[in-house]
Amino acid sequence: MPDSLSRVNREVVACDRCPRLREWCSRIAREKVKRFRDHEYWGRPVPGFGDPKARLLVVGLAPAAHGANRTGRVFTGDRSGDFLFAALHRAGFANQAQSTDARDGLRLKDAFVTPIVRCAPPGNKPARDEILGCRDYLAREWALLSPRLRAVLVLGRVGMDGLLAMLRETGQLPPGRLAFGHGVTHDLAPGLRLFCSYHPSQQNTFTGRLTPRSFDAVLRKVARHLRGPNRQGGRTP
Repeated sequence: MPDSLSRVNREVVACDRCPRLREWCSRIAREKVKRFRDHEYWGRPVPGFGDPKARLLVVGLAPAAHGANRTGRVFTGDRSGDFLFAALHRAGFANQAQSTDARDGLRLKDAFVTPIVRCAPPGNKPARDEILGCRDYLAREWALLSPRLRAVLVLGRVGMDGLLAMLRETGQLPPGRLAFGHGVTHDLAPGLRLFCSYHPSQQNTFTGRLTPRSFDAVLRKVARHLRGPNRQGGRTP
């Protein structure tokens, strides 16, 4: 049976590979926090989300305990998602700036967002084996999206390392370390470029390490690249 994003999503949601993460997500969904005590939590692994014909792939770290683990949609229902989707909206990749829940009408245009780990980890720090356990989901999404992909935006060093490790394991990238830094870019293949950004965590946005202006600057680089020659050498329509 040929693979599809729908099939990947179904398998992600049903995944039970990492007992520590499944126990943690289920516990959070039962105990909740006071401000969301009347909400029904998702409490399961979270699939990727976006345009299946996307030319931009956005790679994050993992769902937040009271964000995507509550809403069931990646980067939805927390401050990081508020920051990210507002920026994607300003750049023309989202139809609205708000990301409150999975039924809020948000749609992505030419962009697909996915995490390297599909369950919320304690302390936002997944273990190495948990990152490895999710890697084939990222590889399958990549295989399905890559014929059209022209840009990849990684949010944070861990997200970048996870993506590059997957590409090296599947023989799509030679060994070697690529530098990470906000605004740094690398060519992964002809016409396919990697863009780096600090993660839109509260730690980064509240301290001013990442600002809307500095994040918008990275997205402008992405947009300029997408307007340039495509991977076959022609111009983007």
